[in-house]
Amino acid sequence: MNTTESSSSSSPTSKLDSPDSSNSSSPSLNRGFFAVLLRIVPPVLIMAVGIFGYLQLSVEPEETKKGNSKPRPIKTQVVELVSQNYPTRITSQGNVRPHDQITLNSEVAGRIVRISPNFEDGAFFSEGDVLAELDTADFEATLANAEAQVARTTSSYALEKAQSDQARQNWIRLSSNEDEQPDPLVLRIPQLKQAEANVKSANAQLDRAQRDLERTRIRAPFDGRVRQRSVGLGQAIRINSTLGTIFASDYAEVRLPISTEDLPLLALPENLGDPPVGVELSDSLNPGNGALWKAEIVRTEGALDASSLELFAIAKVDDPFGLHSGKPPLRIGQPVTASISGKILENVMPLPRIGVKRLDQVYLVDPDKMTLHKRTIVAIWADEDHVIIRDPDIPDGILMSTTKLGYAPEGGQVEILPDINPDALKKSAWLEAMGVSNKPKEKQN
Repeated sequence: MNTTESSSSSSPTSKLDSPDSSNSSSPSLNRGFFAVLLRIVPPVLIMAVGIFGYLQLSVEPEETKKGNSKPRPIKTQVVELVSQNYPTRITSQGNVRPHDQITLNSEVAGRIVRISPNFEDGAFFSEGDVLAELDTADFEATLANAEAQVARTTSSYALEKAQSDQARQNWIRLSSNEDEQPDPLVLRIPQLKQAEANVKSANAQLDRAQRDLERTRIRAPFDGRVRQRSVGLGQAIRINSTLGTIFASDYAEVRLPISTEDLPLLALPENLGDPPVGVELSDSLNPGNGALWKAEIVRTEGALDASSLELFAIAKVDDPFGLHSGKPPLRIGQPVTASISGKILENVMPLPRIGVKRLDQVYLVDPDKMTLHKRTIVAIWADEDHVIIRDPDIPDGILMSTTKLGYAPEGGQVEILPDINPDALKKSAWLEAMGVSNKPKEKQN
């Protein structure tokens, strides 16, 4: 009996324990499954997204496919090239300088008692004008003494001349031999020569006193202008004291450098009598004022400049201050730009500078096929606007691209753009900046 009860009592206990053991193993299995998913799912998702993006980006758009099949034409503006005779003009720069500038000095010593209004900085004067005067009292006294000395010596000479003549008459009257010559001392010849020398010396002193008196009035040696005055009223000056600097105003000069490349294009005067070369001068300080001055190259310097190997030509400008012509004045030291007429280049082709790339590269357009071709040129001369070539392989009538091209394949098709009026372009840009439309308004129905 006891055995049966114990077995029966133990069986329910074992039934109750089995469910608890199954429940404890289930959570551990779930945690392991989620851990595996966390390790596998992210890489799989990343790979899936990458494959999807690659497939999307590797597909070429429809527009690109169409573009590859037919390239777009190159749009550019062009000019027609034609062989012609091209007149050259050489450009140079220089400064206006006086052709004759001197330092005015005093030839006598004295005190300045008067200065003319024409002897001020920048003032004009005429030849012979008295620019300054010195005190004349001492010079007038010296002149009076010289005049008195001339009178005394003249009187002494007259007396000696009379005595000499009387001695000669006495010798002739008392001499028994007509062929015998009297002694010079008898005829008072030495005394007469001394008296004559005294007269000449006195006259020389008189002339000098008159010149010194005249030199107290300092006169202008030519028509000109005062650059700088160096003395003042009441100042005592010595001989050769500097009074000021003056220069001639009848014409001025401009020293123009000419490069060795431009020399063959100019027939510069080398000798006296050679014809001058015409020059047109403009203001380098204010190019927009439109003032022009006519000038002529009248001579050249005898040697090339050692540093630049340029030859300097001297241009002459008449009436630089506009005293007679009424033109704006040219100031001394003013920089000017010179345009010189040169020789004519025959049978050449001028290329606009705007179309020349890298100094020797151009793009030509075949007018029949409308295709673009790159070409290397060799310039024979150039100015600010054109590069001049002489190439028989470039035919007349061919077109040249003048637009800056970022993409220019050889043989590419070209679409010619119309020329744009700069004034209209500026007006359109201004209207756009002001917020005003430049397009015509559509009519309302």
